[in-house]
Amino acid sequence: MSREKLGKYKDKYLDKRCFILGNGPSLKKTNLKLLKKEYTFGLNRVYLMFDELGFTTTFLVSINNLVLNQSNRELQDVNTTKFISWKGRKYFRNNKNIVYIRTLVREIFSHDPTQGVWEGATVTYVAMQLAFYLGFQKVYLIGVDHGFKTKGKPHSEIVTEGKDKDHFQSNYFGQGYKWHLPDLKTSEYAYRLAKKAFEKKGREILDATIGGKLKVFKKVNYKSLFSGN
Repeated sequence: MSREKLGKYKDKYLDKRCFILGNGPSLKKTNLKLLKKEYTFGLNRVYLMFDELGFTTTFLVSINNLVLNQSNRELQDVNTTKFISWKGRKYFRNNKNIVYIRTLVREIFSHDPTQGVWEGATVTYVAMQLAFYLGFQKVYLIGVDHGFKTKGKPHSEIVTEGKDKDHFQSNYFGQGYKWHLPDLKTSEYAYRLAKKAFEKKGREILDATIGGKLKVFKKVNYKSLFSGN
């Protein structure tokens, strides 16, 4: 655990806003260059778009064991602050820029990630708990499409055959990549916990995803969030 490391981030960004980038196909329709000077949370293999973007996300969050196992070298090379599951520490030889976090079985919204976070069936939920702890006043979701073309039993492990149709790039979980199918029902339950926790403190999570299917959070127009657009 990196409790001391993580503790230094508590309320560091008080009253600021941030963006959580889900990795859905709608990111291709989103002008991400507007985020260059914003605080951003990228998830899992978001780094695949960094060259095209011209910048890295402020933070990167990855907790799924299959992702950490298969993509640890690429994650290691990303030069930004990374919040990584403690369970995946064996995949990383160099802990530079890595803050390890413990995941819990209890279905809670964690106000103190130094004591652990609940995964809520999605890394997006972990990012929400971290954003809360870091003090962000408003959190905007983009690329959280909340819909998958690949069907099957939630949490079941599959291997991609052909191109990935569920993320912003066809090689995101490309040919031969192992991944877990989503559990959208549990994710929605977790999102409602996050909504309640933020609102109780006078904060907000808003959904700026273009064409997303998630109905938990208030929808906002992405371009309207930037002056002059």
